[in-house]
This record gives sequence, C-alpha cells and structure tokens, in this order.
Amino acid sequence: MLMQQIRTIAKEHGIKAGKTTKVNLIRKIQQVEGNYACFATAASADDCDQTGCLWRDDCFSAAKKQLRQ
Repeated sequence: MLMQQIRTIAKEHGIKAGKTTKVNLIRKIQQVEGNYACFATAASADDCDQTGCLWRDDCFSAAKKQLRQ
C-alpha cells in the first residue's frame, strides 16, 4: 500500500502521521483499531494467523527488509 493511502487511513483515525515511518504508522493504526501492533514482525505466512489483515500483503516484505538491516 502506498504511504499516501496509509496517511489517509491514519487521518481517518485521528492519527497525525508527520514523519512517522510506514512501519510505525501502520502499527499505530493497528493499535487504534484494537488490533495487535504486529506489522512487519512475521517473516512468513506461517508465522501469522491474521488472514483478514488489511496490511498482510505488505507485512511480510517489510519484515524481511527489517531482518536484513
């Protein structure tokens, strides 16, 4: 998902994005929605049981990027 789309979702939840990273902004959104703030913590689908998550497609690739850093 593009960062502009994520900022729009954050704004809808009353979250000010500012210069927040994509990972941290999505985690803030997850918290406000009452979900686990787990974005980019699972390296594969085997590690995640949240099949209906809006962020699922981006999550695994973001987790792999963080592991490489």
